[in-house]
Amino acid sequence: MSLMDKVKEAAMNQFIEVIEWLDNSQDTLLYRFPVYQQEIKNGAQLIVRESQAAVFVFEGQVADVFAPGRYTVEGGNTPILSKLGAWKYGFNSPIKAEVYFVNTKQFTDMKWGTSNPIMLRDADFGIVRLRAFGAYSLRVADPSEFIKQVAGTNAHFQTEDIDGQLKRAIVTEFSDALGELKIPALDLAAQYKEIGETIRGKINEDFKGYGLEVTKFYVENVSLPPEVEAAMDKRASMGALGDAQKYMQFQAADALRDAAQNEGGGAGLGAGLGAGFAVGGQMANAFGVGQPGGQQMGGGGAAAATVACPACGKQNNPGAKFCADCGGKMEVAQVPCVKCGAKLREGAKFCSECGSTQEKAKCSNADCGAELAPGAKFCAECGTKTEG
Repeated sequence: MSLMDKVKEAAMNQFIEVIEWLDNSQDTLLYRFPVYQQEIKNGAQLIVRESQAAVFVFEGQVADVFAPGRYTVEGGNTPILSKLGAWKYGFNSPIKAEVYFVNTKQFTDMKWGTSNPIMLRDADFGIVRLRAFGAYSLRVADPSEFIKQVAGTNAHFQTEDIDGQLKRAIVTEFSDALGELKIPALDLAAQYKEIGETIRGKINEDFKGYGLEVTKFYVENVSLPPEVEAAMDKRASMGALGDAQKYMQFQAADALRDAAQNEGGGAGLGAGLGAGFAVGGQMANAFGVGQPGGQQMGGGGAAAATVACPACGKQNNPGAKFCADCGGKMEVAQVPCVKCGAKLREGAKFCSECGSTQEKAKCSNADCGAELAPGAKFCAECGTKTEG
């Protein structure tokens, strides 16, 4: 072998003979294979694995795209050669080109979410502000278009390099889709799958120009403002309430329990029962339910008001002086609290305002023992100074 032949062989050995890419990352979309001086040896082996595509770029233009498989880069059987016109200096001359490997697998569990609330008009709550988040899956559908429109000459392109732009596009389409679908806020949870499919179709119309495709789109949650959630809770509570007549009975039972714990005796029991009926009656009026005794709301006004007997709790007509059921007096005498002066029913042992006992203090003089007036500093009978 002559010296010139040895020099040619040494030069040829510098060129790449096997072109392949083993992806060790989880988020790489594109990788440029490091070719020495962009020269590929004639007869070099190109290995493209599943979920990959190899793109040859010659003089700044995409020349050819190779699907998964094993290829020999040589004249006559490689489509790229006819496009490159690389064999000016003989069949054994190297080919000058850039080789990009594009990851065509699905990139799953990519997150999206609204950074600011979305303003929408709702049939039930008027103008509402919604926040939403979820996940989606992405893949490169057109490697050639992806390099032209997105990656460019980047040697290493990852999902985070385009994640921000994709999220903005997703939120825009999400807002537009919710506005067009006009789904009530109360029904959004039942429509997540339908909303996701609608948004995926809209997003892919935009992403097609990037050579990308969204294969899955998930709406995980759409949240409402706290005040709207509170209104929904109230509506649920009203639905759980059900029959207002039964609610009246429940209130009366609570009044009986509270009255039984009151030391005021039977009068307190009757007053508590009457209060229970009164509260229940107000709830019944609010729901348009008839009062006990068959009185119902008419078309032009509310049912006639009644007054509970303080002794037995029986409802009586307004202005009645004695109970129609037990004959007890409807008006209960009131006396002032010995300490704070609050109005109390006659015979009450403790004040409902300050809690002090209602037993009157007596003169400390053993020979007198007269009852003292509230706040008295001296006994009105014997003049003895009080202890308080």
